[in-house]
Amino acid sequence: MTTVASFDIEYTRFLDPGGVPAQSLPDFAKDPNILSGFYRAMVLTRAFDAKAVALQRTGKLGTFASSVGQEAIGVGLASAMRPEDALFPSYRDHAAQLLRGVTMTESLLYWGGDERGSNFAAAPHDFPNCVPIASQVAHAAGAAYAFRLRNEPRVAVTIVGDGGTSKGDFYEAMNMAGVWQAPLVIVVNDNQWAISVPRAAQTAARTLAQKAIAAGIEGRQVDGNDVIAVHEAAREALAKARRGEGPTLIEAVSYRLGDHTTADDATRYRDPELVAGAWLEEPIVRLRKYLVALNAWDKADEDALIRECAQRVDAAVQAYLAIGPLDPSAMFDHLYASLPRALNDQLSTALQSAAYRGSDHG
Repeated sequence: MTTVASFDIEYTRFLDPGGVPAQSLPDFAKDPNILSGFYRAMVLTRAFDAKAVALQRTGKLGTFASSVGQEAIGVGLASAMRPEDALFPSYRDHAAQLLRGVTMTESLLYWGGDERGSNFAAAPHDFPNCVPIASQVAHAAGAAYAFRLRNEPRVAVTIVGDGGTSKGDFYEAMNMAGVWQAPLVIVVNDNQWAISVPRAAQTAARTLAQKAIAAGIEGRQVDGNDVIAVHEAAREALAKARRGEGPTLIEAVSYRLGDHTTADDATRYRDPELVAGAWLEEPIVRLRKYLVALNAWDKADEDALIRECAQRVDAAVQAYLAIGPLDPSAMFDHLYASLPRALNDQLSTALQSAAYRGSDHG
């Protein structure tokens, strides 16, 4: 018997849960200003997240997907991207989106059911949130192939949850990206849960990174609670894609500290002791401990940041609440060049209903 192929999956961590370096840090991470920028972005994301949940609980926002505990994945990834790259997010990726230029007001509009929130003024290349599971990977693979055909030095980047790696969309897109050697980076947010289904109940694979092997592309695993590890892996994968050397899959191992969405109650299916243990590894405290050890962060810095984040979030909320609703006809825009008769009838009914509600009968 002859072995015709063998593979290894590498795991990378630079900061341990206590904020202590586990190995020599990459050059960028030796600059406290860069790391404090990462820290500020993660804290802002969590402040926004908490406010969005509160708005949903008070009926001012629709169902919302929290990213608490997973901020290092989005911040580490987006900080390595270029403006001309394209992000294909899932519904839990506002950490990356905010760093890419999506405003908090735009994000709130989206979660409030207003599609104007998907028209990103400062991130025109990025796609809207994808709610269907893993279909964004196929979108990203197609865009990456287009970049290659046009000889554009751009990279398509997509984020998918661990549950998404069990979908056919994921495998098919990854397979074709490998064939095409497309400039694609797939980041798997391995937060251990696909709603109420634990990772062990959806795949027997020891890692999710190894799923890339069947597609002929590189797969690697990082500590998703270590923003330095995520950024370094993303930086290397993006550079590789730009050189024409094909796709990379990065599995970022983290934990979903909150509910799946505000429509979920994770206490019904999760052991509270496991969640408590996961809080000890979360990314924000980890990086803060390291910055404090460097004498690059103190209580005054922390207090000022908390105030700044609260002010920015409150301003975004006020802007969101001040935006009036669209005319009901807006739901028919951008569907067809010319509306079919059935939809024209529905449009007329919607307009008549709106006029009736706006009259004295409202």
